[in-house]
Order: sequence, then C-alpha cells, then structure tokens
Amino acid sequence: MKMIENNTVIEVKNLKLYFPINRGFFRRKVGDIKAIDDISFRIRNNETLGLVGESGCGKTTTGRCILRLYRPTSGNIIFQGHDISSIPESRVKPLRRNMGAIFQDPYGSLNPRQTAGLIAGMPLIVHHMVEKGHFDDQVAEIFRLVGLDPSMMDRVPHEFSGGQRQRLGIARALACRPSLVVCDEPISALDVSIQAQIINLLEELQEKLGLTYLFIAHDLSVVQHISDRVAVMYLGRIVEITHSQELYDNPVHPYTRALLSAVPIPNPSVEKKRHRIVLKGEVPSPAHPPPGCHFHPRCSMSTAECRESMPPLRDLGNGHEVACFKA
Repeated sequence: MKMIENNTVIEVKNLKLYFPINRGFFRRKVGDIKAIDDISFRIRNNETLGLVGESGCGKTTTGRCILRLYRPTSGNIIFQGHDISSIPESRVKPLRRNMGAIFQDPYGSLNPRQTAGLIAGMPLIVHHMVEKGHFDDQVAEIFRLVGLDPSMMDRVPHEFSGGQRQRLGIARALACRPSLVVCDEPISALDVSIQAQIINLLEELQEKLGLTYLFIAHDLSVVQHISDRVAVMYLGRIVEITHSQELYDNPVHPYTRALLSAVPIPNPSVEKKRHRIVLKGEVPSPAHPPPGCHFHPRCSMSTAECRESMPPLRDLGNGHEVACFKA
C-alpha cells in the first residue's frame, strides 16, 4: 500500500492506456492507439477538477481508467491510499463503492426495463449496503436528495423527462455515498435550461456531502463555473493544469489559448474586438501521434526542439503547470 497526502482523494501518476491494433487472419498486433499517453494529476478532498479538450483526446478514457473499467497499460492510480492500477477485479470491487459515475447520456445509461427505484438502489444491493425490509426507505431518501419525488420510484425511465433521468443517474451514483464522483459530460445531452439545474444540484450535493468531482466536459464556460482547477488535454496528454480563474485569465499553452478564443462572449462589442485563433490542420491520429510535442504540427510557435522532445509538465508558480518549451 502506498500512502499519499491526507487531503488527496486520488492521484494519477504517469498513466498510460494503449489499445492494441490487430490485423490479418491471425490478428497480429501491428501498433497501438495511444488513448492516454503519460498523464499525471491529483484531486484533493472536496475539490472539482475539470478535464477539458477536443473529442477523442482521452477525457472519457481517463475517467474510465480511474474507475478501473479499463486496466491501464502502465502508471499508477492511487485512490484513498491504495494503488488500484493493477490489482485484480475482486479487490477493486470493495473500493469501487467509494466511487460514483454520472454518464453523458441520460437515455442510454438507464435500463429501460427496470423501475427507477431499482436503478437508483442497485448499488446498495451490489455492495450489500441495504438491510432487509429497508430498501424502499433508503431509495426514497436518495430520491429526495436529488430532488425527485419518491412516489416516482415505480416508474420506468421512459416516463421521466431528460432532466429527471439525469437526476436519476445522479441518485444511482450517490447511492453508496462515494467520496469520488466521475462526471462524464453529465449535461451535454440536456437542454440549456436543464443544464443549469443539474450544475446547481451537483454543487449543492458537493457542499452537503463533501464530494470530490472529476468533471469531464468540452464546454469551457460550464467548466469555469463548476471547477476549482482545470486540466487541458490534447491527444492523450495534459498540456496545462491550473486554478480555474488563472486558466481563463492567463492561458499559457498555445492550445489552451486557441480553445478559449473559441468560447463565445455574450457581449457583441467585446466579441467583435477579440482575436480568434484558428488552428491549422487536423488533430493527428492517436494511432500515429507526432513525435515530440503532439501539438507541434498545429502550433505557430513550434521549433526543432518541439519536434524532437516531449515537453514535461513544469510548474510556473502557484500551481500553474504547462507542457510547453516556449511558455
């Protein structure tokens, strides 16, 4: 067992996850898809870390690795003092009761044949946390916690609205009172008005229950609102990580600057004067990432050093880390 700081809920060190590419009649391995390529970060107690980046950069895969739905190729995932990166599934299950997951699709992530009460209470059954004859009472308490009426426990998912389904998904994630919740784009499939309700609910639950969130999203304005710190991913690597307000006030990595320049500002006069950074080219394939800095083919600041060497995350002060030679 490896111990970490008391206020750190989870620490990820040099995490890699490669998916093999197999071809031919004998399914011979010819390469790897480097979904996660050597990332490190930590999340402290009662903190929200936002994880942002383009589609396909490895955000969701990172969340699934932390939940040990995928076994990493290498690296360490230290959760509450236990390195869970390589332990067998039988030993992961007792620890997983302290983890929750909220999924992106409130329609596809719920079993259409089960009642809402059974969906929300299933973790209690799986982890043997319900007393005989008290299941309905415990589920009713979870329903009230997320703003659902306990009288809806006998309904099936198609009888709920989109926002109610996501509340049901949150209820399921919190059934075992976890310390860490992985939120995998929990609002991207919802209407804008409902998004605000779900974000407010997550913040209220965090304050009430002392939760720690890994909040995965691509909407930078939402991430700014809910996150204490933000990590920016590009092609399987973290390129910048710092406090939320610092990232938006002083982005250092050229990729972060390009992302933030694409966020619309609800002020026409300010929006008109703002400089828009348009990246050249396309995102490279994770099966054949560029050597050195993965961002160098699209970066206007790249040099020979960027093409040859991978820049490490270095601290610029006050917890602002960036992986760029020219920052």
